[in-house]
Amino acid sequence: MIHTTELAFLLFAVAILSTAFAYKTKKPYPIALVLVGLGIGLADFGFFPELKHFFTEDQVFVTIVVSIFLPVLIGEAAFKLNFRELQEHKRPILALAGVGTLVTYGVVGLLGYYGLGLPLELALLFGALMSATDPVSVLSIFKSLGVDKRLSVIMEGESLFNDGVAIVLFNLTLGLSAMAGAGVLGVAGMFVKVIAGGIAVGALVGLVLSTLTRFYDDYPLENAFVLTAFYGAYFGAEAFHVSGVIAVVVAGLIVGNYGAQVGMSQKTKDSVAVFLDTVTLIANAMVFILVGLEVTREILVLPWIVGAVLVVLIARAVAVYLVGGVAQVPARWLHLLNWGGLKGSLSIALALTLPVGYAGRQEVLVMTFGVVLFSLVVQGLTVGGLVRKLGVTMEKGEESESA
Repeated sequence: MIHTTELAFLLFAVAILSTAFAYKTKKPYPIALVLVGLGIGLADFGFFPELKHFFTEDQVFVTIVVSIFLPVLIGEAAFKLNFRELQEHKRPILALAGVGTLVTYGVVGLLGYYGLGLPLELALLFGALMSATDPVSVLSIFKSLGVDKRLSVIMEGESLFNDGVAIVLFNLTLGLSAMAGAGVLGVAGMFVKVIAGGIAVGALVGLVLSTLTRFYDDYPLENAFVLTAFYGAYFGAEAFHVSGVIAVVVAGLIVGNYGAQVGMSQKTKDSVAVFLDTVTLIANAMVFILVGLEVTREILVLPWIVGAVLVVLIARAVAVYLVGGVAQVPARWLHLLNWGGLKGSLSIALALTLPVGYAGRQEVLVMTFGVVLFSLVVQGLTVGGLVRKLGVTMEKGEESESA
């Protein structure tokens, strides 16, 4: 029998070596890792079954993805987002992450109820799961192809904020029966409270850690301060039952913009950038190989998956073209925002938090796993071709926006 620490190292080694191979062959590493994870999950010899059994345990997967990797992945993305660029594109980002997420939630819920025959609460839960986007793989493709930076900012900004909104929607929907007497206004008030609370906690943590960096000029210590901001915001917000993801986004934005400006030397900024690149590479490698591994634990019922994929694709298209069009996003960008709105580890992790005895849990897991697999493999492998076909490189992207 292999010990837990040895299993963890084996998976880590496979993930890093697979990432290195993907880099060498110039393939999107998230997709390569999902496929490697699938291969490990389907293998029935050596240490592979034991590896699969341990890492696909509900609590193990959720803890690794949500409590260990999610804060640093979201925090790093927020830390590196330029606040000025975010301000320039706040209209499409807020429209897509706010209204667009609610539209996706509602359309998936309605189509799930009327089209797939799911109970209403289950359909809405699935809608919340499908509202979160995971653009890591598509952004890596964007970067390699030289896609307009402004389009990348919109997609990354949408994902950072809609992850938080999707989690709030999921938790509220899960508790709808308990809040039945609260009415629409009561539920809406809880929604606002959870998001506003996350913003407040994130702002407080970000400002405190930013101020702290002013008293030190020691880049290893300041690297630790940055991580403390991410995890402090997340777990602090969760302790107050408000949005941990929103808190991390806000804390990351403040430390990365205000804190870096007032308290970090250039040497520290360079060190933090390299440190976060390394940490997020490891986190992403582990998350995507775990997603591939996790998918193999369920018997993927094809009719359920086909129906779920169609529902999610329709809902994403409605949200992007309706909301993005109103926000005056260029048409060619809308095509990429639509097809590039991939689903990933957060959707799976949230689905696994459904109580074991919850009615319809199995259906939701199968549909979620199927949609995530389709999203990462099919959409992830074809989005590069769409980028080339649309020609939205830096120069062309600028032309399209001004058109």
